[in-house]
Amino acid sequence: MSSRKELLARALANPEVALEQLSKIDAEGSLLEFIKLTWPVLEPGRDFVDGWAVHAICEHLEAVSKGEIRKLLINVPPGCMKSLTTNVFWPAWEWGPRDLPATRYVGASYSQDLTVRDNRRCRALLTSDIYQRLWGDRVKLIAEQNAKVRFDTDKTGFKIATSVGGVGTGERGDRFIIDDPHNIKETESDAKRDAALQWFTEVVPTRINDAGKSAIIVIMQRVHERDISGLILAKELGYEHLCLPMEYEQERHCTTVTGFSDPRSTEGELLWPGRFPRSYLEEDLKPSLRAWGGTYAEAGQLQQRPAPRGGGMFQRKDLELVDAIPQMPGRRVRGWDLAATKDAGAYTVGLKMFKTSDGRIFIEDVRRLQGSPGEVENAIRGCAELDGYNVTIDIPQDPGQSGKSQKRNFAQLLHGYNVRFGLESGSKEDRARPLAAQAEAGNVYLVKAKWNDAFITEACLFPHGEYKDQIDAASRAYSYLFTKRSRRVGAAPQTVIAGGY
Repeated sequence: MSSRKELLARALANPEVALEQLSKIDAEGSLLEFIKLTWPVLEPGRDFVDGWAVHAICEHLEAVSKGEIRKLLINVPPGCMKSLTTNVFWPAWEWGPRDLPATRYVGASYSQDLTVRDNRRCRALLTSDIYQRLWGDRVKLIAEQNAKVRFDTDKTGFKIATSVGGVGTGERGDRFIIDDPHNIKETESDAKRDAALQWFTEVVPTRINDAGKSAIIVIMQRVHERDISGLILAKELGYEHLCLPMEYEQERHCTTVTGFSDPRSTEGELLWPGRFPRSYLEEDLKPSLRAWGGTYAEAGQLQQRPAPRGGGMFQRKDLELVDAIPQMPGRRVRGWDLAATKDAGAYTVGLKMFKTSDGRIFIEDVRRLQGSPGEVENAIRGCAELDGYNVTIDIPQDPGQSGKSQKRNFAQLLHGYNVRFGLESGSKEDRARPLAAQAEAGNVYLVKAKWNDAFITEACLFPHGEYKDQIDAASRAYSYLFTKRSRRVGAAPQTVIAGGY
């Protein structure tokens, strides 16, 4: 391969060829430069509009190519080149400029028509004059398998277009690209969402070639709190998360392991003003989304949070994030909300809360699980050991004889710890209102951690969201901290020092 210096020396003799070769060198080192070079092949009548958002997407896909990221979640508004970048340019870049023609790609969307569309565009790019001039020696498509649904290279690489719920049992990829797995017209269908979630959790992990090297990339706009992005974030599945809201929100500032940090600093600053100026956003895009799905559609598809910023009983702006709790006297409790069964859909949640001597509330930690009774008991015991003897454990008690048996079992399990039991009474909303009032007054803080996003999302949707377990646990913890020991709002508490410690 000629060096840049040699190419520059040849430029006087044949400038067009030399400049193209210089562009080739740049494209082999940068996905973004490759997109700029080959853009006219796919969009001959439209100029490429540069912006830092596409730089960020390219940066993270390059990190996947280098093996630095194996599971990547990108949440980005519609129209930000997500399909072109991820499912068209990137595979062509890895095959040719990166010289990886044996790489195998499986692309899936809610409709196979969309992935077939991207396969057509990718194939058009691969067979274009400029691509063949620069990388035709590396990438050759075989005639025997060169269809719109699947095409193969002569180095055993392939690109398959499928859909959510699809993928044949014999096909596995080195890159599994999931682009918009939910149809926004069907976001309120529990059955449709559940089918997509089941496919994502049960099928996708089995459709990769190498568990230690293959990558799964999910790129989508948020459409519902219980979409695939919501599952990834709630279950903490280990995905690197690049979140790019249309308008900047300081409390949701995004940073990633690549060193990326959202370059915006002003509240409401636009993501890509060159493509989506303020006038278009306010006069066309937002009104259209509101007409279709109200403020929830706008919040999900533009801001990448499936709840209006104002929220319901809790307001996002009122839940302030802090690096650590203050070093001052106070009381601590971990309130629990117990799911009925492992498969009921609800979570068992243990939330640790600290009340300072001046009356401020800090939520320090949230543990969530969907487990068997034994797994729940292990989690409660594990949290007790981690928290120490100075943290009260507050557990709801079922009514009747079963509650007495449950109380006895937990008391034995938590030998030596300060455990409280109490019956729940009143609605979830009534129990949450005192804490919501304190949040509105600016007295509630969250210690920065991975659980923040799931908690804030549930709080903003409460009481209309799918899940209420974290708020139930928070309400219980707050009730303990802010009522007299002899009486508690909405409960009849009993204190047990398990084992007489």
